[in-house]
Amino acid sequence: MRGWIEKQRYILDFTLSSLLRRKVKNFGLLVLYALIVFILASMMFFTYSIKKEASLLLKDSPEIIVQKLMAGRHELFPLRHIETIKNIRGVAAVEPRLWGYYFDTHAGANYTLLVPPAGGKIGKPASKTAVVETDPHDRAAEHAGQPLFRFNDVALEPGTLIVGQGMARARHTDMGDFMPFRAFDGNILSFRIAAILSSESELVSSDLILLTEGDFRKLFGIDNDYVTDVAVSVNNPREIATVTAKISRLLPDSRPIIRDEILRTYDSIFNWRGGMMIVIFSAAVLAFVIFAWDKASGLSAGERREIGILKAVGWETSDVIQMKFWEGAAISLTAFFSGVILAYIHVFFTGSLIFEPALKGWSNLYPHFELTPFVSLEQLTTLFFLTVIPYTVATIVPIWRAATIDPDTAMRHSGE
Repeated sequence: MRGWIEKQRYILDFTLSSLLRRKVKNFGLLVLYALIVFILASMMFFTYSIKKEASLLLKDSPEIIVQKLMAGRHELFPLRHIETIKNIRGVAAVEPRLWGYYFDTHAGANYTLLVPPAGGKIGKPASKTAVVETDPHDRAAEHAGQPLFRFNDVALEPGTLIVGQGMARARHTDMGDFMPFRAFDGNILSFRIAAILSSESELVSSDLILLTEGDFRKLFGIDNDYVTDVAVSVNNPREIATVTAKISRLLPDSRPIIRDEILRTYDSIFNWRGGMMIVIFSAAVLAFVIFAWDKASGLSAGERREIGILKAVGWETSDVIQMKFWEGAAISLTAFFSGVILAYIHVFFTGSLIFEPALKGWSNLYPHFELTPFVSLEQLTTLFFLTVIPYTVATIVPIWRAATIDPDTAMRHSGE
């Protein structure tokens, strides 16, 4: 056993010296190899992380969202239908929601306008969602019938807004500034910005504007008997499908949307984006495999002479194959780990700067956010099989052919 270890150590020493003698050629291969790994790893890390981020954000979203349809289009939901849903066995609560979109011609972007729920908060802080709580000390607004919300000790009262970071950047506004909106009837409504949402929630709140129910209805002309849709909570998660079926039967003109469907939609979107990028760069991977095959099979005169000398001094074919195996392993593993480390820095520290437009999409109000690092053994294993295994397969046959060269023939042809 000790003799075998010593033999392997000598083969490794010779392999490293052989690599250094052809350092220019091997360095070029290493750079190209690491670039391929870097591209694939960047797309894989980003896709997995954004999907993980989306699943965490949607974890606390409503279990069922019920919308009303007219001619296949989403329209306002009548409040009278809420009692019908509440009477379904298994339903824990029904929360009416008011939200909509507003196109700003100045910024060339759509804003999402939302009335915070009277229950107190939207989502949970752990999911990077804006927290808006009611003020338990101020009862005057409640007695007046005007809901009053608070965000970080800033009151959301009639005539005020709480806006996202992206919207504030697009309009170059700050707290205390006034922002005009054109209402449904053509009148101009001016609102004061009471607060700006934290940058930690920018992934979901970049284009978000929070306002009171009265201001929302005044801006869009929505009657008090209607809301945008309703969020349904279920006592037992295993009964979600049953409750959804009952809602569809009792309200045939409605469309229940369960949380899992939204998650599957996000997965499909990012799988499609990442898949398209991989297909585009598959030509580069194929070119690299061809290059690796050509490098292994197209031995230079010096390499042939080296193999001939080694076999002439007593090296066996298996020893030459081991040397070439360690040579390929040194290049492939160095390129693999270099590409993975660079991709990790690229995605999680620079925000996927190079592939950002293709992977994230584009918008005037695109959020600035940092992805939470998420790298699993499954990703690394998949990446290993996509990069290292093709290189190994592309070189193993030419290496075996080179190792079986007759010493006299190898040295005679190398000298010609």
